[in-house]
Amino acid sequence: MLLAAAAFVVLFTLLFLGVPIAFGLIAVGFVGFGMLQGFVPALHMVGQLAFSTGMNEELSVIPLFVLMGGFIAASRLSDDLYAAANAFLGHLRGGLAMATVVACAGFSAVCGSSFATAATMTKVALPPMRRLGYGDSLAAGAIASGATLGIMIPPSVPLVLYGIMTRTDISKLFIAGILPGLLGGLLYLGAVAFATWRQPALGPRGERSGGRARLAALGRVWAVVALFAFIIGGIYAGWFTPTEAAGIGAFGAFLFALARRSLGPARLADVLLDSAKTTAVILLLLIGALIFSNFIDIAGVPRTLARWVGEADVVPVLVIAGMVAIYLVLGCILDSMSMLFLTVPVFFPLVAGLGYDLVWFGIVVVTVIEVSLITPPIGLNAFVLHQVQRDIPTPVIFRGLLPFVGADVVRLALLIAFPAIALALPGLM
Repeated sequence: MLLAAAAFVVLFTLLFLGVPIAFGLIAVGFVGFGMLQGFVPALHMVGQLAFSTGMNEELSVIPLFVLMGGFIAASRLSDDLYAAANAFLGHLRGGLAMATVVACAGFSAVCGSSFATAATMTKVALPPMRRLGYGDSLAAGAIASGATLGIMIPPSVPLVLYGIMTRTDISKLFIAGILPGLLGGLLYLGAVAFATWRQPALGPRGERSGGRARLAALGRVWAVVALFAFIIGGIYAGWFTPTEAAGIGAFGAFLFALARRSLGPARLADVLLDSAKTTAVILLLLIGALIFSNFIDIAGVPRTLARWVGEADVVPVLVIAGMVAIYLVLGCILDSMSMLFLTVPVFFPLVAGLGYDLVWFGIVVVTVIEVSLITPPIGLNAFVLHQVQRDIPTPVIFRGLLPFVGADVVRLALLIAFPAIALALPGLM
């Protein structure tokens, strides 16, 4: 246990020195495993894990969904999603901010990147909100927080990675994310309503769109909505596996981009290259996490934690609350992927030993990761937005995010108190 504690200290030191998380995980996991089992077995372990991970058919879901997101982003869908959401919500107090949350959720769900959504929607949604007199804090908060929702709403790469690391059914994880994702969106809309109720000047009302304008706005996004519904519905009904769904989604997104005449040869090459780079980074992170997980298991950390919990006779829900508290603290100093790969190997055996459903715990983990994207001082979505719109200071962005962080805390409490929110739909599959 002392070796494991020292390993965590070394790993955090490497991260703060700027070493990429993947290389830090590989180095610490390899050295730790070697000190316990010998360095020749450690070399064999690293080679076998790298080979088996690269040849794992289940992981083909990652490049396919990343490719689908690249095609969707190339089709310039963000403007149409925002226009459709605005047609239905723009007339409400804070309506443009609500429309931004909805559009961000839709775009991040299909493009697969919270950062790309924050950068894109800043260009799309911020100018009209400023023209109507919205406060920068509310506008920035709606964009940065709305972009996190795609991590939960399937198809979700973090849920895929969690499923691989814990050997949990990815189909059930995808379906389990639907209701918590929708709940998060509704609570974010409530956060906008609360902010504008306290300070009406933050979000004045816009003009009401007529029925014809609303239908026209829906007509520009119906194809991608239908594709998304077909993918998720097919997984839910058992028509195809997540990997097959990813292939269908990538091909459908390719046709969608072609139909919108936004995919020339140069753009196609960029999408393919970006997808390959993203996939390589994700797989390297996963290999590092699995190597580190093997070391943690050999060091006996999960068994030691389980024994401590058993001897302390702690109520299981308090253990979960403690884990969530640790995640919230880590979210202030680490990025979301680092949190996922560092903590899941340690926590999931303990959670399984306490009798909790690993599908539910995966949803809780991803929810906390969402929160980490908008909490200071790291809050990467806030910094992405600031890079795109440099005249909005980061303190203003974080001030605007406070109601949304509060909404996420409420969602976490509801998920812990009522696990059926995450487990109801998978139970019907």
